[in-house]
Amino acid sequence: MPHHGNEEEHGSSESRRDAEQQENEPQKPIIHDNRKVDPKTGQARHPDQERAAAGDSDSGDALSQAEDILNSVEVPAAESVAQGAGAAEAEELRNDLRRLQAEYVNYRKRVERDRAVAGEMAVIGVLNSLLPVLDDVDAARQHGDLTDGPFAAIAAKLENALKTYGLVRIDETGVEFDPTIHEALIQQPGPDVEIDTVSQVLRSGYKTGDRVLRAAQVIVAVPA
Repeated sequence: MPHHGNEEEHGSSESRRDAEQQENEPQKPIIHDNRKVDPKTGQARHPDQERAAAGDSDSGDALSQAEDILNSVEVPAAESVAQGAGAAEAEELRNDLRRLQAEYVNYRKRVERDRAVAGEMAVIGVLNSLLPVLDDVDAARQHGDLTDGPFAAIAAKLENALKTYGLVRIDETGVEFDPTIHEALIQQPGPDVEIDTVSQVLRSGYKTGDRVLRAAQVIVAVPA
């Protein structure tokens, strides 16, 4: 049957009918599964924890990843660099990689050194806080309260445990007076000494390694 009229108007009318039909059709709903229990496994879902775990697994240890990348990189041959780059450009790339590796190694060493210093300072802080307790233990031992019994065993265990962290007692007598580890409270002439000598320890001192936590308070015998 021949079509009368403008073909463009006929085509546009059909397009409008198709568009109106699509608009009138009901849209399919989008379903989000927000159930707190997985219907397949029967276990509880934790979407926040799953997203956090996914983020942690993607991030990883940045230092370890950088080290792996540096160790796995191989500098290509001069003739294959940028498809025809000269030997000078290849050598420049090698130098850049060596410089990057050196900077990373120095950074890694600095981080490890700072971490070791932080651990040492933490141990020193704990030891300093326990020095008054050790003074009480010494006082009780001098008064005969720790000769035997459970408290004597507890005091011995405490002292042995602190020794494992490098704690050393300064309580020797008859040694030369050392102002770096001794604090002279009293000086008295000694008939048989030729140099300043520690004759009595009034309060023990402590040190760990080369660091003196507290100087020993002593009586010093000086030459007459």
